[in-house]
Amino acid sequence: MDNGIFQWIVDEAVLQDFVAGLPILALLLIIVISVALLSKGADWMIDGVVDLARRTGLPKIVIGATVVSLGTTLPEAFVSVMAAFLGNPGLALGNGVGSIIADTGLIFGMTCVLVAVPVNRFILNRTGWVQVGSAALLVGIAAVALMTTGNGGEPTLNRWVGVFFLVLLAGYLFITYRWATQGGELGHNEEISTEEPMPLTKSWLMVVGGLTLVVAGARVLVPSASEIAIRAGVPEDVIAATLVAFGTSLPELMTAIAAIRKGHPEITVGNIVGADVLNVLFVIGAAAVAAPLEIPDNFYFFHFPAMMIILISFRFFISMNKSTFRRWQGAWLLGVYGVYVALQYILNVGAAH
Repeated sequence: MDNGIFQWIVDEAVLQDFVAGLPILALLLIIVISVALLSKGADWMIDGVVDLARRTGLPKIVIGATVVSLGTTLPEAFVSVMAAFLGNPGLALGNGVGSIIADTGLIFGMTCVLVAVPVNRFILNRTGWVQVGSAALLVGIAAVALMTTGNGGEPTLNRWVGVFFLVLLAGYLFITYRWATQGGELGHNEEISTEEPMPLTKSWLMVVGGLTLVVAGARVLVPSASEIAIRAGVPEDVIAATLVAFGTSLPELMTAIAAIRKGHPEITVGNIVGADVLNVLFVIGAAAVAAPLEIPDNFYFFHFPAMMIILISFRFFISMNKSTFRRWQGAWLLGVYGVYVALQYILNVGAAH
């Protein structure tokens, strides 16, 4: 392989130097193209993985809460792991937290406003608690890190936290499968697709090709977003929690739109809940294993509270609804998300970490 091409692939400094010389318009174009690659790659990968899973006879609930959620959180995972390697902890942590806020506040809120979303007790009374619990665990560990950090130090999610989260991820995937087999009749009420399975070779090509696009999109998205943040004086976590997090949450958004169009909005619920769990255990966990993540001050007074307000609201709505979520509840979630985004730019632009 030509040494110059090899450097473009493995040497981050080469790519960072390249984007540093580009005008803002070109950087924005790169981000748009990167987001498109992330979304299309995740879309292809999900189609391939779901087809492979369907061949195994896995219940629909397993595919929705694990396989599809894993697929739609892969962009966040790649972006955050790469950001951790680059030494951008605000980007890595902010992307995971921001994606939870975008998934639940923006995407699920929009779904509730557009259509009556049924309350699936089987999913929500189990994985719904894991959703809130995993986020609360992240905040709790971050709070302990803050209290145990000496003067002048920066609270940090160390590698052991990442390993711990990944172990919990394995346990979550296992117990979700057990829950699905216990409620097998719920998982088999609907077929995933009435179409004939695609050829096995095509399934694997879609998985591998989709992953390749996801990696390529994340490879150029991180330095481009970082460069815009530097020029605009915006903290990296602010960019991550809005532009980058929304971009990498597009797979969830596309899943939600497809589910509404096909008359199965309940699929969105399982996917969003599963994606929120994976954003903590998989995305932030993998990033912390790649490199310890320092926690900027504004996570404690801004990002973490916003995340917990949205998740606790969601949990409260589950407990008060008997059959469906209500449109005003979706409007509340959308409103909280809108205030969160607006306040970032009002309060945090130019703020120091």
